[in-house]
Amino acid sequence: MSATHGTDDPRAAPRWERLSTLPSAVLGEARLQLHHAAQIIVSAPISYLPPQPDDGHTNLEWLPALGVLATRPLPSPDDLRFALRVSELALCAVAGGAQRACLPLEGRTLAEGVAWVAAALQRAGFDDARLTTRKHYEIPGHAVATGAPFGASAHALDELAHAYHDAWLLTTALAAREPGASPPRCWPHHFDLATLITLPAAPDGVTPTIGVGLSPGDEWYADPYLYVGPYPHPAVTALPALPRGHWHTAGWVGAVRELSAVAAVGDGPAQADDASRFVSEAVAACRQVLRVT
Repeated sequence: MSATHGTDDPRAAPRWERLSTLPSAVLGEARLQLHHAAQIIVSAPISYLPPQPDDGHTNLEWLPALGVLATRPLPSPDDLRFALRVSELALCAVAGGAQRACLPLEGRTLAEGVAWVAAALQRAGFDDARLTTRKHYEIPGHAVATGAPFGASAHALDELAHAYHDAWLLTTALAAREPGASPPRCWPHHFDLATLITLPAAPDGVTPTIGVGLSPGDEWYADPYLYVGPYPHPAVTALPALPRGHWHTAGWVGAVRELSAVAAVGDGPAQADDASRFVSEAVAACRQVLRVT
């Protein structure tokens, strides 16, 4: 379990957390359990916030000081929000920017997690009868969805917490220097954390975009990976060579660098430099192909 996230001093700027490599199956098991745990907390904004066309009411924000993925604040005097502490597979209630309560999910079921959220809502003055766990999207299946208790490798959870934290650092820095970039957010249906750069509209009226983020793993890649994807998708014959990473072209088009490759370059500063260079190089390549197309 990580003692801190990004720094030993909560007042200092967050820093890169060194990545390591673990077996894909161990990471995948932890990722699936986290994905289902995230659906517990996402139930709150779905139940109590007005729906947005882009599903923005459901997205999660990485809070580096707490090491959590947190929901949008609910309408309450202390801005109550629910969060998932990735390194501990735990649900948290956050109010006024501070953690107020926490429920480790190890050995507990999804239903117990939902009941804990409902009780926290009731204590905060919400009508817990409005809480629904129904979702308008589907996620990959896992035994925890049908009553199995949670329980994942502590090392894998730690590694995924590092991945989200480091992706937040990368995308936050990118959003600060790229006009038209959105704040980085984690989307609970795909469980990726990303920023979207909106570029000026093309003469044909199409507005091109570049998505930059982290996938913790999916049907395409077993391990977590960074991606930089242009839209509209360019012809694969128009893709320039990348100094690091590679182009993914099956089903979607984007530059990819698996975190196992980033971990292999050395210590934390070397990893941070490698990942930052990949993002900058891939964004430049995407700009190039979007101008061509």
